[in-house]
Amino acid sequence: MRDPPRGKPSGTFTESGTASDAPRHAPRAGARRRRESQVASPRRTSPDHTSLMSESFWHHRTARMIAPRVVDIAWNSTELGEVLARFEHVADVETLITRLLERRNHAPDSTEVAAELLEVIGYPGDPFVLPAPPVRPTPAVRFGVPAFATTAELAASLDVTVSELDWFADVGGWLRRAAPPLRHYRAREVAKSRGGTRILEIPKPRLREMQRRVLHRIVDHVVPHPAAHGFRAGRSAVTFARPHEGRDVVVRVDLADFFPTVTRPRVRAVFEACGYPYRVASVLAGVCTTAMPVDEVAALPRTQAALLRVPHLPQGAPTSPALANLVARGLDRRVAGLARARGLVYTRYADDLALSGPADTDVGTLLWALDRIVRDEGFVVNSDKTHVARAHRRQMLAGLVVNTSAAAPRERYDALRALLHNSARTGAAAQNHAGLPDFRASVYGQIAWIGESSPSRRARLLAMAERVDWES
Repeated sequence: MRDPPRGKPSGTFTESGTASDAPRHAPRAGARRRRESQVASPRRTSPDHTSLMSESFWHHRTARMIAPRVVDIAWNSTELGEVLARFEHVADVETLITRLLERRNHAPDSTEVAAELLEVIGYPGDPFVLPAPPVRPTPAVRFGVPAFATTAELAASLDVTVSELDWFADVGGWLRRAAPPLRHYRAREVAKSRGGTRILEIPKPRLREMQRRVLHRIVDHVVPHPAAHGFRAGRSAVTFARPHEGRDVVVRVDLADFFPTVTRPRVRAVFEACGYPYRVASVLAGVCTTAMPVDEVAALPRTQAALLRVPHLPQGAPTSPALANLVARGLDRRVAGLARARGLVYTRYADDLALSGPADTDVGTLLWALDRIVRDEGFVVNSDKTHVARAHRRQMLAGLVVNTSAAAPRERYDALRALLHNSARTGAAAQNHAGLPDFRASVYGQIAWIGESSPSRRARLLAMAERVDWES
């Protein structure tokens, strides 16, 4: 029998559809079609739950292989869809997602809980074989912080449930439009000493306690750059100013809107640098940041509102100062390198940057380079507060004069001495011209500030304060 011409089928079909001369590969093709017919079709009607739950294959293999993928994820249809889409043989992903969301309002806390959940709801399709799930590695944490592989572990450490943790972290961003009783912060406007206003965002008690735990258990373990002197134990405005004593040129630069410019992604990067998984770092960043509600932002100036409507570090939260120091570590590292290259000294106290050096310092080039670095690091220079002082002028940093040795201005010391002298003569109440509710605490606070840079001044002021009748 001759071979059929090329390009034509080797068999012809009758009107009844049967092959008169079947091709050589027909048995193999038929076997392939039979195997394909056994794979669940996306349009196939879902089996009954009871029959699925009786399948040992579903119980002991498939559910156990799916379970690790749905632990500790954002519990919504989008995230579940992305996870389950990896399993190309899933017959009806939408039905499976619907059943999962109807059964629970947050992700399972463990693989065992997830497997039990899957077994209870049943799988909408025929059993199938899944690849083995990747092994979840134990996070390689740094800086001595505690290890949290999942948000469930983090929630347990903070004595809250996973749902409560998500609510405090505002993972869905719903609190920007929530009613005031449901909000986590109270906003308060205070006047700045040099004009303008500052917005304090004060967390409510329960969130504040959670933030304190995050601060003490995690953030405090990470050491800021050595140039940072603000918000650190054993450091103060005095330690910030002393390295610049007796220098020929002192340059002071202020960062505008220091806390609002530290956004949530930058805070998350700090926690990721500690070794936490993305999901855990995101929740921690959510606990430590906030976006001002729409109705409160509307009353603010446009530039200020633009910053506060984006999730940022709230000025008023216990975690904000330490986190701001850590976010600014890159800034400190680069400015310190610039200072070393030019023979200068650099320190930072919160949003105040100070550099000092010899008389021949090229201040113009220095300020240009400093502005470039500040912008590259995500901050903004407040040019109105940039100040350059040479040796023949008063050089001040953080309210302290540094021309010779860091100390409070003489006029501040003399004014406080006069106040204490008059208070001892007339009684404290007669000298409380501002009507302060706790005049005594205010005076002792001034003594502490002046005395921090001068023990002899502190001793003299304390001796005078002991002669005052604070009750009259």
